Amino acid sequence: MVIVAGHITVDADDRDSYLHGCASVIEQARDTPSCLDFALSADLVDPTRINVFERWGDLDSLTAFRGDGPSEDQQQTIRDADVREFDVREFEVPAT
Repeated sequence: MVIVAGHITVDADDRDSYLHGCASVIEQARDTPSCLDFALSADLVDPTRINVFERWGDLDSLTAFRGDGPSEDQQQTIRDADVREFDVREFEVPAT
C-alpha cells in the first residue's frame, strides 16, 4: 500500500476555489479500483493550507492516475508544498 500525505499552501483567498476545482479529480481518483482513499481538505487553523491524504493499493496505479500532476492553473496557485509518498506494508490493528 502507498500513502500520500502532506499539505500544499495557497493564498487564503484562493483556497476555496482551489478545493472546488479539485472535486472532479477526487471523484476520478475514488473511482479508480486501486484507490483506497483520496481526500483534500481545508486546514481548520491555517487559511492557506490544504491537507492531502491518499491511500493506494500499489505504486503503479498511483503513478498511472497521477499522470503529469496538477494542471498548469493549479501549479500557479500553489505557493509551497510538502507532500510525500510512503510505501507501507499491510497491517491489521487487532480488535479491542
